[in-house]
Amino acid sequence: MRVKVLSRNPDDYVRETKLDLQRVPRNYDPALHPFEVPREYIRALNATKLERVFAKPFLGSLDGHRDGVNCMAKHPKSLSTVLSGACDGEVKIWNLTKRQCIRTIQAHEGFVRGMCVRFCGTSFFTVGDDKTVKQWKMENPEYGEEEPIHTILGKTVYTGIDHHWKEAVFATCGQQVDIWDEQRTSPMCSLTWGFDSISSVKFNPIETYLLGSCASDRNIVLYDMRKSTPLKKVILNMRTNTLCWNPMEAFIFTAANEDYNLYTFDMRFLESPVTVHMDHVSAVLDVDYSPTGKEFVSASFDKSIRIFPVDKGHSREVYHTKRMQHVITVKWTSDNKYILCGSDEMNIRLWKANASEKLGVLAPREKAAMNYNQKLKEKFQYHPKIRRIAQHRHLPKSIYCQIKEQRIMREARRRKELNRRKHSKPGSVPLVSEKKKHIVAVVK
Repeated sequence: MRVKVLSRNPDDYVRETKLDLQRVPRNYDPALHPFEVPREYIRALNATKLERVFAKPFLGSLDGHRDGVNCMAKHPKSLSTVLSGACDGEVKIWNLTKRQCIRTIQAHEGFVRGMCVRFCGTSFFTVGDDKTVKQWKMENPEYGEEEPIHTILGKTVYTGIDHHWKEAVFATCGQQVDIWDEQRTSPMCSLTWGFDSISSVKFNPIETYLLGSCASDRNIVLYDMRKSTPLKKVILNMRTNTLCWNPMEAFIFTAANEDYNLYTFDMRFLESPVTVHMDHVSAVLDVDYSPTGKEFVSASFDKSIRIFPVDKGHSREVYHTKRMQHVITVKWTSDNKYILCGSDEMNIRLWKANASEKLGVLAPREKAAMNYNQKLKEKFQYHPKIRRIAQHRHLPKSIYCQIKEQRIMREARRRKELNRRKHSKPGSVPLVSEKKKHIVAVVK
């Protein structure tokens, strides 16, 4: 057996006395510049600074609603079409390229609780406080024909709706989850597990027969349409407002919770979440995935929206304006470039998904320079100075103060737990990971 041993001559790198100059190894290859790394570092620093200078994410607002925007829906075939429902029962269809409303419908009495577009894009469904499910044509009707195609009158108030991704089937939620065929006025099947009202229901875009729902008794329940019974449920410490399935990974979904956090779960292992996303300082009200499945955007009661990478615990971006109130609904457009959010003060705002991205046509040299700068930023991203500049965000005073307060509270809790463990019998105070702290039980 041969063993290779590293052999170094100490004379090459050790100083004879303390006063000697430090020896610097030099590569005599003429193609390599001796200061290549310092040069690249300066370029990366400048690129990071310029990125923050050009970070102007807010593009404009769509105003026209006379009450708070309660829900939104994307058109599956048209990038420029988006639908919004308000708290006064009004539904508007918007053209994003012109930034104007192309159609207004007085759909319900009371709130529009939920809306979804049919997978082919020819019609859309709305549910409201008047216990009805209505189906509407997508294109502009003839003069005086502003009537729904179908109206279903239910027994209870419906709080959410979602359409199947491939078939003429949709699901509503309220007292229970009902699966409907578009041609029938009574549900095909009703699924229930527990006695509390269900706030949201979502079909899986890949495994299309799977759906998940959030109930006000802190449950997230998963159903299989092919069975007449629910699959399993996970109970959290606090109520989950809504969930969103990852469009690229069939089993992954993210839940927006009242305890200021978001939880990304793998539905096969519900015992603990894959990632806990912590940055909001108030209840998270809505969540939506980007079409690439690598990031998602969340809307919160703290008057801000945040963009999280799926595998990171903290947000990469936070968007807010002075006039923006509690953000109730948020959507990521299907071309992965823009984010839409609807809030209490009757506005729908349009943001860039990448804050410093240049809009419009790029010249080849511009594109090459941007790619080069991006690679430099990735290479030096962990350097303290560059990291500090890249992560710095200006926050509203209320959010900034709450973040500070929560940091103090978290530190106090951690210190208390350490002291309790130190003064207790070994093993009597178990170590509970952050992921498992928020899960109460998993029922199958």
